[in-house]
Amino acid sequence: MANVRVAVNGFGVIGKRVADAVRKQDDMELLGVVKQHPDYSAKTAALKGCRIFVPDEASRANFAKAGVPCAGVAEDLFKAADVIVDCTPGKVGATYKPIYQKLGKKAIFQGGEKKDVAEVSFTAQCNYDKARGKQFIRVVSCNTTGLSRTLNAVNQAFGIAESFVVLMRRAADPNDIKTGPINAIVPELTVPSHQGPDVQTVLPDLKITTVAFKMNTTLMHVHSVRARLNRPATKEEVLKVFQNTPRVKLISGADGLLSTAQIMDYGRDTASLRGGRDDLMKILVWADSVTVKGDELIFFMAIHNEANVVPENIDAIRAAMDACDAKTSMAKTDKALKIGEGEFPATILVGEKGKEAAASY
Repeated sequence: MANVRVAVNGFGVIGKRVADAVRKQDDMELLGVVKQHPDYSAKTAALKGCRIFVPDEASRANFAKAGVPCAGVAEDLFKAADVIVDCTPGKVGATYKPIYQKLGKKAIFQGGEKKDVAEVSFTAQCNYDKARGKQFIRVVSCNTTGLSRTLNAVNQAFGIAESFVVLMRRAADPNDIKTGPINAIVPELTVPSHQGPDVQTVLPDLKITTVAFKMNTTLMHVHSVRARLNRPATKEEVLKVFQNTPRVKLISGADGLLSTAQIMDYGRDTASLRGGRDDLMKILVWADSVTVKGDELIFFMAIHNEANVVPENIDAIRAAMDACDAKTSMAKTDKALKIGEGEFPATILVGEKGKEAAASY
């Protein structure tokens, strides 16, 4: 089978990472990326050897003036592609959908779009099969992806009668000067916050309520999760579930990972082991926080919002093309992106005597 020809529409926080990820797959070819402005990220794309396309003919002059090579207009790129990964800002992707439909192309949208932009909302380990062969797939947001990965694993192991999640959200991406930093904590005043219903687009039977607060940080999101299980469990059982869940990693405060700042410092220190970018694509669960009392489970997790949906986009491409099954796709993606490399076992305190145990995979 010939390599899947991929176009990336948008080259921001997610788009540039998806483009890099596509280039690392042995069954995909990056045809080019669409950039709206000839800024530093466009020049970076050119340095990396990406072919750059512009939204329309009027943009060509701006790129030429800035000395950024332009290979053509976006529709030229779309026509040549098998799959278009739309990484444009939220709600912009929906405006491109009629173009993709007119050209008869498959497209992957991001979580900033409404669920009805696509035939299925997607998290690879939860509902890959439902996306196989679909024309339009929506990869859910970073928060929804994190909740889907972890709660799906818990639900499969123990069943979840109900769950309640408090999300502490970063105010902006690190490069965003428009919405942060802020000197405030901003509650999302609607209960449930939008993340809970979004999780149910992936896991429709999961009972979940979410509340969210925007915090004055740009590093990561943190979730406090409480779940009432269908049967009593032990901390050791829950740790084993997380230990064996793809794209979830146990971390420990005993290793000095006490905050999102230290987690991101760890990411920077180990970046060279994963190909040079300090992205943490797994959901990081503090093993220390895992608390089980009968059928009640509580845990905290950290989400690197710039990165965790990137492997989902790669798997969504294969699902759209019906190229292989979920296990095969996830394994190929994780190997190509070196997900999990540069890790060390988390030091976990287990039992009253503080017995140390290592948990990693």
